[in-house]
Amino acid sequence: MTGESMSKSSQISARISSVDKKRAEMVFETLGVTASQAITLFYKQVYLRKGIPFPVEIPNQETLDAIEEARAGEGKSFESVDALMKDLGV
Repeated sequence: MTGESMSKSSQISARISSVDKKRAEMVFETLGVTASQAITLFYKQVYLRKGIPFPVEIPNQETLDAIEEARAGEGKSFESVDALMKDLGV
């Protein structure tokens, strides 16, 4: 660090869609963390990993086709993980 006290805090501001905010906050609630804690976790991981802590990639055509198929309600769906595993032969 640059000698800055670890007890100081800073405020950040970002604009995101209300849908993305609501969806993420539902996950945070399930995990038992606040949005501020999740953002702090993200920032710490960026520092520790020296980059974005997850892959940031452009999906290939096969993935894009699968996304579109899912959005259209096509393809297989399963009532449970067990049903999916059975279908996969696992």
